Amino acid sequence: MLTKRIIPCLDVNKGRVVKGKKFKNLVDVEDPVKLAKFYSDEGADELVFYDITASNENRDIFLNVVEKTAQEVYIPFTIGGGIRTIDDFTKVLRAGADKVSVNSAAVKNPKIIQESALKFGRQCVVLSIDAKKNEEGFWSVYINGGRVDTKMDVLKWAKEGERLGAGEIVINSIDTDGVKDGYDLFITKEIAKCVNIPVIASGGAGKKEDFLKVLKDGSIDGALAASVFHYGEIKIKALKEYLYENDVAIRRIK
Repeated sequence: MLTKRIIPCLDVNKGRVVKGKKFKNLVDVEDPVKLAKFYSDEGADELVFYDITASNENRDIFLNVVEKTAQEVYIPFTIGGGIRTIDDFTKVLRAGADKVSVNSAAVKNPKIIQESALKFGRQCVVLSIDAKKNEEGFWSVYINGGRVDTKMDVLKWAKEGERLGAGEIVINSIDTDGVKDGYDLFITKEIAKCVNIPVIASGGAGKKEDFLKVLKDGSIDGALAASVFHYGEIKIKALKEYLYENDVAIRRIK
């Protein structure tokens, strides 16, 4: 049985880690490289960096942060936000990232998934999906940092992403992002049912039990969280011991 992954998420805006609720009201947290090293030392399984305004502002990714992080951490890390071309993939991977996450660019140009998977291997390609439920009960894909509703069906897009070559999907529920009432179990598990690649839950972790609920049945491969880790509300080692004691396969920290 593959172990489940605990993944701190570092949302970066103008070179600083920030956190908000439902993609709004951003508050400064810490220097991204310093925080990444802290999580690596604390026993996180992976890290994810999202440059949350790069796509909306149409600017390049923060390669200096990628290079410095690669020198400081010893766990895999993913970079997303502002990735628009194969050249962007190349720059980020050469700077030291292990995986590249695409969201807005993949919706606008789905071929970027296929091309990057063929060039670098699908293990390097992560499809990040920001989802929100509308008044009709329809789950729609959002882009540009949760600002634009594409009207695309989330489940259809997840299946198409896998077909094109994505090696992993991160599903983030905008409605639960930063609220700390738990992950959106429904949409996360619906996506896991319709694809055969790893699915990572994102958006809503507030307590250890939230991680247990999303990881317990085995269909979800990892859980991503931000503020509960950033503010020390949940310690990674304590979380992993809790999950282990509740029969979740997890890499324990000595």
